[in-house]
This record gives sequence, structure tokens and C-alpha cells, in this order.
Amino acid sequence: MLTKPQIRTVLDSMQEMFPDAHCELHHSTPFELTIAVVLSAQCTDALVNKVTPGLFEKYKKPEDYLEVPLEELENDIRRIGLFRNKAKNIKKLARMVVEEYGGKLPQDRDELMLLPGVGRKTANVIASVAFDLPYIAVDTHVERVSKRLGICRWKDSVLEVEKTLMRKIPKDEWSVSHHRFIFFGRYHCRAQSPKCEICPLLDLCREGQKRMKKRAQNGK
Repeated sequence: MLTKPQIRTVLDSMQEMFPDAHCELHHSTPFELTIAVVLSAQCTDALVNKVTPGLFEKYKKPEDYLEVPLEELENDIRRIGLFRNKAKNIKKLARMVVEEYGGKLPQDRDELMLLPGVGRKTANVIASVAFDLPYIAVDTHVERVSKRLGICRWKDSVLEVEKTLMRKIPKDEWSVSHHRFIFFGRYHCRAQSPKCEICPLLDLCREGQKRMKKRAQNGK
């Protein structure tokens, strides 16, 4: 497991590599972000960003989603994986926001988690990005990077990873670190073919060192 000074090195290196790391889901309101994050489950941000321009042009506010048949909304998001289930959740989510919150998305993370289709990770993203609250959302990139670097243990659950990162990263850096971990995992420490050979954190990364040793043994 990395020491506190080593984790500081990790955070500083990621800052240098990705100083402009940010949420890549296109949106202009907290509610649009919520819809985009719901759509992004088991789907790439790039594909979601191809669907949402037309979606957000058609549906300006939560009430608009309630005025169309479910089949029409399904057709609007048909390119997205699990589109039928997501369309149902979006309709239920919109209804709950209208009927219980007066059409305005709640800011509290626990209230966000009550919305259909919104789990802990999604709620953390919304609270952090839309409302600038300190949370760390653990997606597949954050989890992979945290475990490869030895910040967390391989056997840790997603919730355990989140709690460990919250303990080891200063609270005022939670949100920005979340984005930097994602960028680091998406563009550098990729699931397949991570760029270990040019990684500034290789000296701290047991996983990377193992990979480089294996490559050397295989003559690659």
C-alpha cells in the first residue's frame, strides 16, 4: 500500500498529466447531467454525447419526459445499451423530480440516490459536478487505477475503494481527483495495453513493474 507522501506524488503527477480533467458528459443543467449519467451506465461517454444533443433539444425540463409515451422515449435513446430499462427509469425519475421536488433536482446526495436509476456512484457524480460538493465517484477507471497503484487492495469492494480514497485524499481535492483518476485510467492506465513504459508513476506501481518485467521476459 502506498504511503501518504507517495499518494501525494500520485496526485501531483496526475495533476501535471491532466490539469484540465473534467466531466466529459455534455450537459448544461443539473437535470441534463443526471440524464446523461443514467444513460452512461455500461456505455461510453462518447456514445452518450452523440445521443444527448437531440434528446436535450427535445426535452428541456423534467415535465417534458412525462408528456411522451414510453415507446417514443425508447426510440430517442435506442442507440444506448439497455435503452428500454433506462427509458423506464428516466420516466420514473422525471416524475419523482416533478411530484416530490417541484421540478428541481435535489442537491443532497442521499436524496439523489432515491431517484430511479441513480445509485451511489451516479449520485456522487451529480453532487460533485452539478453542485460542487465534495464526493468521489468510483467508476471502473477509478477502481482500476486505485488498485493497480496500490492505493487500495485488489479485494476491496467499490464502496471500500471510495472510503479508502476519502481517507487518503484531502477532502478539498476529492472532486478534482475523481476526474483526474478517470482521465488517467481512460487515456493512460487503460484496462488493455496500459502505457506502463512511459508512466511517471512506474516506480510506485507494483502492477506496472510486474507488467514491464513480463514484457522483458517475453522479449517485447
